[in-house]
Amino acid sequence: MSKRLRSSEVCADCSGPDPSWASVNRGTFICDECCSVHRSLGRHISQVRHLKHTPWPPTLLQMVETLYNNGANSIWEHSLLDPTSIMSGRRKANPQDKVHPNKAEFIRAKYQMLAFVHRLPCRDDDSVTTKDLSKQLHSSVRTGNLETCLRLLSLGAQANFFHPEKGNTPLHVASKAGQILQAELLAVYGADPGTQDSSGKTPVDYARQGGHHELAERLVEIQYELTDRLAFYLCGRKPDHKNGQHFIIPQMADSSLDLSELAKAAKKKLQSLSNHLFEELAMDVYDEVDRRETDAVWLATQNHSTLVTETTVVPFLPVNPEYSSTRNQGRQKLARFNAHEFATLVIDILSDAKRRQQGSPLSSSKDNVELILKTISNQHSVESQDNDQPDYDSVASDEDTDPEATASKAHRQKSLDSDLSDGPVTVQEFLEVKNALVASEAKIQQLMKVNNNLSDELRIMQKKLLGKHAN
Repeated sequence: MSKRLRSSEVCADCSGPDPSWASVNRGTFICDECCSVHRSLGRHISQVRHLKHTPWPPTLLQMVETLYNNGANSIWEHSLLDPTSIMSGRRKANPQDKVHPNKAEFIRAKYQMLAFVHRLPCRDDDSVTTKDLSKQLHSSVRTGNLETCLRLLSLGAQANFFHPEKGNTPLHVASKAGQILQAELLAVYGADPGTQDSSGKTPVDYARQGGHHELAERLVEIQYELTDRLAFYLCGRKPDHKNGQHFIIPQMADSSLDLSELAKAAKKKLQSLSNHLFEELAMDVYDEVDRRETDAVWLATQNHSTLVTETTVVPFLPVNPEYSSTRNQGRQKLARFNAHEFATLVIDILSDAKRRQQGSPLSSSKDNVELILKTISNQHSVESQDNDQPDYDSVASDEDTDPEATASKAHRQKSLDSDLSDGPVTVQEFLEVKNALVASEAKIQQLMKVNNNLSDELRIMQKKLLGKHAN
């Protein structure tokens, strides 16, 4: 951390002392027990990091500290703090409350239902209000007032809003003004450092023009956050972006298994995914990496003199209601991959992300396959820039019943068929091939073990036979 936590700091949810975790997108510090509930909600609700045992980009930690110290928690508990508001007997959790149901119910109401903010977020169809809030955000990011911008974001302002009159996004404005903490907050909520303004310049360009070199370097890191995190998970290293190295592709210690026909088929399936589907698979794998790494930190920091109960465990990725049932099922299956299998999948994604980026024209705004390089939070708030690619739910979900939606799906499916020589491939199909590969490898290992046992028994019998002949 950039500084030690003061003893006066308490958990934002139960007021327990010495919080050791942070909810990055909520701007709060939380205790171990409350963190276990945050994790069960999913990263689309709360993105948690340990304050001491998780690597932090310095300015990201500074952003969260600033929000916490300036009362960001009052955004999420507005009506609880208002003496004129009656919340039907609703009260804030306290340290003595049980995790389930007391703390869990309060935290879900606070962050998932947004029950205590001063009004509910804008509906998707309330475009006028959303536009007004986004314009306010556009103006506010040139200042250092982070809590105002977080309040606007909590009400429905869009971090990637393109101002029709100004011809740019809030991140362009923050970059021009050198507001690095505002840039961190916008990125957490999905702002894309690679977005071009009406003159073709990105936020990175404006940061460099203004001499804000630390901000420019950080924006590049944010742009490659996904692939950087995957590489660091496997080998503990990150690319040297300052010197033009944007990818690290780790190698397996024993790559012979990847020479099988099933492995080649799996890679071929991966390579034939549309940009949009590949991006979503990579984002899902990123979320699984985050789950596994946070699990490791969690176990390492718990008091093992007491039993770690099931209420603290997050065995697989929580359901995101914005995704189709098919995608949620695929996300949860990632938890079944053992270390070797998961590492193989991560390496395949890193390799194909590099191939797609280097093989695409960077000047194209609609077919920019650098979508895969967006910060992971983009999956919650950024619309796909590839208008010709099929929506994941339309391809993979079996829940479409609307005739127009079905016709639209058929049209997009036909378009995809023309793009892929081997036909359309869903993430589910890719995972099935991967699972088949895993089963095949396990069977081979089992047969080899049996063969070794038989060989040992044969040698023993031969020795006995030779001994009898000698006698």
